[in-house]
Amino acid sequence: MLCDVKLWALSDLHVRYAETRAALERLDDHGQDWVILAGDIGETEEHLEWTLECFQRRFAKVLWVPGNHELWGVSSRGPGKLDGPVKYDAMVSLCRARGVVTPEDPYLVWPGAGAPTTIALCFVGYDYSFRPADVPLDQALDWAAETGVRCTDESMIKPAPFANMIEWCQARVRHTEARLAAIPETHRTVLVNHFPLRHDLVWIPRVPRFSIWCGTTLTETWHTRFRASVVVSGHLHVRSGQLRDGVRFEEVSLGYPQQYDVEKGPRAYLRLILPELAAHGPA
Repeated sequence: MLCDVKLWALSDLHVRYAETRAALERLDDHGQDWVILAGDIGETEEHLEWTLECFQRRFAKVLWVPGNHELWGVSSRGPGKLDGPVKYDAMVSLCRARGVVTPEDPYLVWPGAGAPTTIALCFVGYDYSFRPADVPLDQALDWAAETGVRCTDESMIKPAPFANMIEWCQARVRHTEARLAAIPETHRTVLVNHFPLRHDLVWIPRVPRFSIWCGTTLTETWHTRFRASVVVSGHLHVRSGQLRDGVRFEEVSLGYPQQYDVEKGPRAYLRLILPELAAHGPA
C-alpha cells in the first residue's frame, strides 16, 4: 500500500490550443501520484500522444477515457479520417502502446490508503434522453435547434457499425454494467466517464438545450448501485463538486483558454479525487 499516493483528475484539455500546451508544460512533477484524463484531450492521434507523453513525465500512472472530440473524423495520420467506434479502437491502441489505462482494460484497484476501491474507467456516450419529459425522442434535435444549438458531433461522428448514437450508447451501457456488476461487493468505486452520469448535474446556462448531447438516463443510479465514493466527469466546461445521495460528483474540465486562467495554468485546476476530501464545493 502506498499511503501517500494521490489520485488527480482533469478533462477537456483541448490541446489544439498553443496556450494550453504551454501551460501543461509547466505542470509540476507529481512523483508516485496517478492522474485521470477524462476525455476531450483533442481531436487527433497527435493531440492524444502529446498529452500522454506530457503527463507520463509527471505522474506514475495515467488513466484515460474518451470524450466526444476524440471520436471526431479528424486524423493526424494519412489521408484517411477515422471516426466513431473505429477511431475509439485506434485511440485505445495508442494508449495501450504507452502503458496508459483505458476503459477496455481491467479495472485497477487503488493502491492508496483506505477501504478497497476499484477505479472503473467507463465509456458511455449519450442517447438524447437528457431532455424534458414532454419532448419526444424524435423531436429532440429540433427542440435543441429552436435555440440555435446543434452539436458538431452530428456531422463529425459516424457510429457505424451501429445505426446511430443511441444504439452505440445503449451497447456501451450494457457492456459497462456487466463489468461494474463484477466488481467485488466489498469494494467502493470511483466511476469515471467523460459525460455526466445524471441529468440533474447538467447545468450549462449559456446553452441549456445542449443537454441532449451530455449523457443518458440509463446511468442515473450507477453511483448507488455500484457503491461509488466519487464520480468523475467532464464535458460541460463548468467545473463543480456536488453531492447526490452522499456521493461526490466532480466535474473536472479545464476548457478552452478563455475558460480558465492561463497564467495559473492547468495545475491550478487538477482535482484531487483520492484520498477523499473532508469537504468540497464548486470549484
